[in-house]
Amino acid sequence: MEARVAERRAIEMQLAALENAWNRHDAAAFAAVFAEDADFVNVFGMPARGRKAIQEFHAPIFATMFRDSRLSLVEKRVRFLGAEVAAVDARWEMTGARDPQGNAWPKRRGLLSFVATRGSEWRFDVAHNMELPPTDDMADAQRDVQARGRSPN
Repeated sequence: MEARVAERRAIEMQLAALENAWNRHDAAAFAAVFAEDADFVNVFGMPARGRKAIQEFHAPIFATMFRDSRLSLVEKRVRFLGAEVAAVDARWEMTGARDPQGNAWPKRRGLLSFVATRGSEWRFDVAHNMELPPTDDMADAQRDVQARGRSPN
């Protein structure tokens, strides 16, 4: 059990490194938490394959639409699928971003889902980022689901 605590802490340190790199707008540091051959998909469904591509993908947006952004990972969940594999979810909030047209974006919320593997250290092999609807919309949807007693799907 103590080993799992250390493993969880190691993964959470990678999440903290990702968050800190984002807030410094440092594309190289952001990409460093990913495996060399990682797959990353952003909130627009645009993919980047490999650490180098992830870095190259983030460098221009850190210099433009996200240059004043602040990312906070507000809720993290780690589920071990084996000794060297974990599913990781991190809910995020962002302020200070601009949309692709350069307009101020209101506070954003989303979810990053990762598959992490352990080699010499934990790295993220797969990452899918998604934007979540506003809190009020989510609360309305949850009430709707509970009232119907079933999933909206």
